[in-house]
Amino acid sequence: MSLLQSMERQGNFLFKYRGQFPLILFILAIPFIYYHSRIGEEIETYFMYTSITLSAIGFLIRFYTIGTTPKGTSGRNTKKQIATVLNSTGMYSLLRHPLYLGNYLIWIGIAGATLNIYFVIIISLLFWLYYERIIFAEEQFLKSKFGETYLNWSNTLPAFIPKLSNFKKSNTPFSLISVLRREYASVLSATIGFAYVEVLKNYIINGSLVINKLDSTLKILSIVIVVVIVLRSLKHHTNLLNEKGRS
Repeated sequence: MSLLQSMERQGNFLFKYRGQFPLILFILAIPFIYYHSRIGEEIETYFMYTSITLSAIGFLIRFYTIGTTPKGTSGRNTKKQIATVLNSTGMYSLLRHPLYLGNYLIWIGIAGATLNIYFVIIISLLFWLYYERIIFAEEQFLKSKFGETYLNWSNTLPAFIPKLSNFKKSNTPFSLISVLRREYASVLSATIGFAYVEVLKNYIINGSLVINKLDSTLKILSIVIVVVIVLRSLKHHTNLLNEKGRS
């Protein structure tokens, strides 16, 4: 098997199980939180606001991308690569893989909440190694599917860093319903990530869980869980979140 075939095969495997990447972060976070830098309260607050802001930007990128994506693209599909249309407007006029940029910002925000810069660096490297193969497999699929059309589009855009001067308004109107239907799992996963980090820090610093210091974290997590249960129920038991022409 050639190196290119091996990378494509690995990429397709990782694409199928890309939702498990957060588990790597959760496991690796433990020693880094244990040995996190003891910094002042003011600097810690700055770190937390920065981390939350990065994750929020990541979600805004994902929300806009998902909300303007027509039916016939991969989206949250995990079984195989799917594409009946080639997106070239909206976020896809700025870069080739906006959803993965969103993922990176979300998870680097959670990594930053550990207050350990080394963990942020390591997660960045792991993310690149993990998603590099997924991106390679996706691009091989799209090249075989759309040929010259894909090559002409991809040659004008970076893979990961947005080319802001190239923005073209999406041909598909933004849909909040699409975002509610497709993104509740991502929001829950990130909320669990932040809560996990806060609980670990609380336990390691205090030697035991001090619940009153976790009040706001647990309240936010509880609210998100309730909202997710409602949205999941609407998605699977009603037609309220269904839209014609949307994935």
